[in-house]
Amino acid sequence: MTSTMKAYKGMGMEGGVARWYERTTRKVMEEYRNLAARIAEILPPAATVLEIAPGPGFLSIEMARLGLQVRGIDISKTFVEIARRNAAEACVEPQFEQGNASALPVADESVQFVVCRSAFKNFTEPVKALMEMRRVLKPGGIALVLDLRQDVPIEEVKQYVEGLHVGWLDRRFQMFVFKKLIGRSYHLTEIRRMAAEAGWVEPRIEPLHMGYEAWMTK
Repeated sequence: MTSTMKAYKGMGMEGGVARWYERTTRKVMEEYRNLAARIAEILPPAATVLEIAPGPGFLSIEMARLGLQVRGIDISKTFVEIARRNAAEACVEPQFEQGNASALPVADESVQFVVCRSAFKNFTEPVKALMEMRRVLKPGGIALVLDLRQDVPIEEVKQYVEGLHVGWLDRRFQMFVFKKLIGRSYHLTEIRRMAAEAGWVEPRIEPLHMGYEAWMTK
């Protein structure tokens, strides 16, 4: 009897956990709007964009508001349902479906931009996910991965959580979650190594306040 590797590390984002995540991330909507604007600025009108692990769909929705053609693929059934509901309420039409980052149900060379925010550290097969990003991009297309980095000072995380203006119990839980996530995040040298292994040439990997941006061009 063969076993199938779980597509993600840690607990699954289903049911109440996914709904808690949606409530929490609603508090940083400005981050999604700013990132969507940055992406739209470097793409032609109506460009095709794939978001991997969109969660509640906030970034995909903001990109769709700006006229981009967006498709989001998430391993979580609950997140797909939430994202579709949020898109309908926003009166935009990004497509959301279930799928695995290391085996994307997307045709070769079919999108112009791929983005993955705050999820890469959770992938069981990160190199395969990077290979898939490269496979689905058209020549000259760009992939952007944003996530936590393993060496982020815990004081910076505390400041960020305090800035969310949530209750005491929620802050405690947030800190617990962040510590778990940081523990399975990567150093920038690891990101660079995995990108090279996946076939990306000269990725631009930049440290941020609590994480990094990895820009990769096919």
